[in-house]
Amino acid sequence: MSSFALHAGSLFDGFTASGPATVYVTGDRIVRVDRTGALPADGSSVIDLGSQSCLLPGLIDSHTHLAFDAGPDPVASLAATDDTDLLTHMRAAARSALHAGITTIRDLGDRDYLSLTLVEELAQHPEQGPEILTSGPPLTTRGGHCHFFGGEVEGPEALRAAVRERHGRGCAVVKIMVSGGNLTPGSVPPHASQYGFEDLRAVVDEAHRLGLPVAAHAHGLQAINDALRAGVDSLEHVSFLTPDGVGSDPDLLDAIVESGSFVSLTLGWDRRMAVELPKAIAAHIEEILTVFRDLHKLGAKVVIGSDAGIAPDKPHNVLPHGVGDLTRLGVSPLDALISVTSMAARLCRVEGRKGRIAAGADADLLAVNGNPSQDPAALLDVRAVFRAGVRVR
Repeated sequence: MSSFALHAGSLFDGFTASGPATVYVTGDRIVRVDRTGALPADGSSVIDLGSQSCLLPGLIDSHTHLAFDAGPDPVASLAATDDTDLLTHMRAAARSALHAGITTIRDLGDRDYLSLTLVEELAQHPEQGPEILTSGPPLTTRGGHCHFFGGEVEGPEALRAAVRERHGRGCAVVKIMVSGGNLTPGSVPPHASQYGFEDLRAVVDEAHRLGLPVAAHAHGLQAINDALRAGVDSLEHVSFLTPDGVGSDPDLLDAIVESGSFVSLTLGWDRRMAVELPKAIAAHIEEILTVFRDLHKLGAKVVIGSDAGIAPDKPHNVLPHGVGDLTRLGVSPLDALISVTSMAARLCRVEGRKGRIAAGADADLLAVNGNPSQDPAALLDVRAVFRAGVRVR
């Protein structure tokens, strides 16, 4: 079992920022954190990352799709790819995320539970990809949003059975498409609901009985309201769309904050890739971003879910851009970092070992040049990534 120490010019531990620090690692765990700035005096092997470096926990992307290729038509590409080639692509997508310092992802929609194959592979070779917390095929209506993943199911009893199937296969979360979306031809528009409250209640009750959280894809105002009342654990996208635009409801915003449900904001675009937003979103993007800003100001438990894979400006390494996007909404850089580390770990139910630098936590670590607690752009200048105590090459 290898042991070494990492010395950096500054530290963000998932909660607070501080000066020079040395983090001691044995095997796949952090065993000690020294904030005095002193180098080891016990002969420990030291990796000195430099005085301009910052060491922080590996980032957590709360909403990705490894099965999508981040191309101009990811749905057509998916349909044209067999499972063998799709797995090859998914491995590459996972590696791309890891090289950007994203050491944990929630994959919220794949085909035929292929992400579970990657979960098994990476358990043996964690340095080859992030830890994957997968939903398998998302629950959707017949012909509904993302039906091509294979998760079509309707009616309370069938929905409960589908939840049990995902639990039995080893999924870490249940994903349900409460509203329509933008990627699926022929499905209902994003503002319209696909499932009613009783359906949602059946899914949430069964998932919680089995110890699984529920992530609700919810663009529409009614879908958000129903998902919240049903007790979902995270609201994905929360665009507050109505047939006429964006219907930000102050009472509903307050209810989200008081509920304790996490809010997964869809942020993170690689602006080097010029891509038009879907019309339903583009026409109201400023209003949607204002809602995002309001949710954070009111005290909602905000995380960033990049939706990586759905478009060319959403490659699988895009999450660090989302931290900058959140700060441009008026959120402090420190709070934005918290959203992709310790807060995201709470959402993903891995807070004891992910999203923090502390004794006993997983040695999933990111070193960057600069200080991201002051300038999030530093996250784009990666110096080193460690996954389960192994340096990623």
